[in-house]
Amino acid sequence: MSPPDHKNSDDLPPRSGDRIAKLLARAGIASRREVERMIEAGRIKINGEVLTTPATVLTSLAGVTVDDQPVGKAERTRLFRFHKPPGLLTAERDFSGRPTIYSALRNCLPADAPRLMPVGRLDLNTEGLLMLTNDGELKRAMELPSSQIERTYRARTFGDISQAQLEELIHGITIEGVRYGKIDANLERRTGRNQWVEMTLTEGKNREVRRVLEHLGLKVSRLIRTAYGPFQLGDLPRGRADEVMKHELQPFESSLKKGGHL
Repeated sequence: MSPPDHKNSDDLPPRSGDRIAKLLARAGIASRREVERMIEAGRIKINGEVLTTPATVLTSLAGVTVDDQPVGKAERTRLFRFHKPPGLLTAERDFSGRPTIYSALRNCLPADAPRLMPVGRLDLNTEGLLMLTNDGELKRAMELPSSQIERTYRARTFGDISQAQLEELIHGITIEGVRYGKIDANLERRTGRNQWVEMTLTEGKNREVRRVLEHLGLKVSRLIRTAYGPFQLGDLPRGRADEVMKHELQPFESSLKKGGHL
């Protein structure tokens, strides 16, 4: 019997279709990088055979399974806002039993909501706007530093700081060998040595806001993300979610495509 058609390699002539990682990302299974890890772990099959290479090109996901579960037809791209409360992990599950964002999402998403993936992460004790999508390609594009998507945070802090010191962050800062790009930071209302600081950045490195503020000698007691690109937290209640409407999503996707990120 000749080998199945899906076992082609990069040195064969190109054909119509897309790589399986891209198709599965569009179908909301995971980001392309995560799909590649799933392939390495032997979790993806085509017609019952374990897939061994992410270079596989397909025109559809017919016969594809993940963890032996058939992959549904790819839905249209959808994007949701979620007001993450503090104390929830941005993860699908936690083996130590701590609550995750999905514990809260079960009660606040519409009945027709697809499987959703978080765009980036918010730390356990960070609250505020978390974007969720069923499209792995969109998730990846929104997370890429090269997309230059602004994230805005408000931090309640304790300590001494001046607006002049905060303005120096516009040039970026290096902390313990890690370089953080430009940050637009502004001092908001102050009561004694307590103040709110608003910070807008585009990189979103792990614990970036906390590390920068702590480096400046401030203690952070509360951290809220208030915006991600054009999407605002606004008055969305804590623990609730809503969907970004098509007329808001389509121009955003178009801007990412124009910049070569989608």
